[in-house]
Amino acid sequence: MDNVKKNMQGEQSVFTRPVVVVLLAGLCNLLWGSAIPMINTGYRLFGIESGQTATQIVFAGCRFFLAGALTLFFSSIGRRRVVLPRRGSGGNVVRLALVQTVAQYVFFYIGVAHTQSAKGAIIQGLHAFVSMLVACWVFRTERMDGRKWLGGALGVAGVVLVNWDSSGLGGGMSLLGEGFLLISMLACALSAGMIKQYGQTDDPVALSGGQFVLGGAAMIVCGLLAGGRLTQISLPAIGVLLYLALLSAVAYTLWAILLKVNPVSRVAVFMFLQPVFGVLLSFLLVDSASSVPLARYAAALVLVCLSITIVNRGQRAGAKTAEKD
Repeated sequence: MDNVKKNMQGEQSVFTRPVVVVLLAGLCNLLWGSAIPMINTGYRLFGIESGQTATQIVFAGCRFFLAGALTLFFSSIGRRRVVLPRRGSGGNVVRLALVQTVAQYVFFYIGVAHTQSAKGAIIQGLHAFVSMLVACWVFRTERMDGRKWLGGALGVAGVVLVNWDSSGLGGGMSLLGEGFLLISMLACALSAGMIKQYGQTDDPVALSGGQFVLGGAAMIVCGLLAGGRLTQISLPAIGVLLYLALLSAVAYTLWAILLKVNPVSRVAVFMFLQPVFGVLLSFLLVDSASSVPLARYAAALVLVCLSITIVNRGQRAGAKTAEKD
C-alpha cells in the first residue's frame, strides 16, 4: 500500500513540474490549433466541397466516434482498468453528446467549410470569453468584473478587425461561415458548464469519451441518411482523419491529467497559445496564398491573445485569493 501511495505521489509530482506543465499544455494547444487547417486539408483530400453539408457531417462523425473510442482506450491503459461511463449516467451522456458533439461540431464543420482557415482559428480564440459569459450568466458559477469585460472587448475587436474589408464588416462575414463558428463556440461553452456540473458525480474523462462515441455515431447516421458519403478515399485522407481523431483523444487526455493535479488557472492560461498555433499552421498548410493582408491577421491575433491573457490573469488572481481564504 505504501508503494502504491508513493507511485501516485510520484506521478502527481511529475505532472506538477513547471517544465512538464509548459510542454504538455503547449502540446495540447498545438494540437487543438492544428484542427481547422487539418479539417480543411481533410476536405480537400476527401474531395468534400463547401456545399456538401451531409458529407461534412459524416466526416466529423467519423472523427469523433474514433476520438471517443481512443479517449476511453488511452484512459483505460493509463488506469489499468476498463474506463466507461458509470451505470445511471446515460442521461448525462446523451445530453452532453447532443450539445458538445452534435450541436457544436455540426455548426463547427459547416462553418469551417465557409471560412478562411486562419480567420476561423482567430474566431476560435474567443472561446475563453464565450465560456466566461456562459459561466457568469447561465450557470452563475462566477461573476463578471472590469478585467473580464476588457478582455472580452479586445477579443471582439480582434474578430471585427479580421473580418473588415473594403465593403465593411458585412462583406467579410457570413452566417454559414463566421456565424456558425460563433454558434459552435456557444455550444462548446454550454458543454463546459455541463461537464463541470455532471463531473460532480461522473468521471469527466469517461463522460467525455462516451459522449464522443455516441455523438459521433449519431452524426454518421444523420449524415448518411441525408445522402452524405466519403467516396474519394485515399491513404493520405485516412491519415488526416486518424490524426484529427488522435488530436482530440490525446489532447483531451493530457489536459484532463494536468487539470487533475494542477490549479485550473495554472493550466488554462496556456490556452492563449491555441489561436497562435492555429493561425501559423493555417498560413503554412492552407492559406499561404490568401489575399487578406498578413498584417491584419497579425494585429487581430495580438488582440485576441491579449483578451485571453487578461481574462486568465483575472482567473489566476481570483484563484490565489480563494486559496488564501
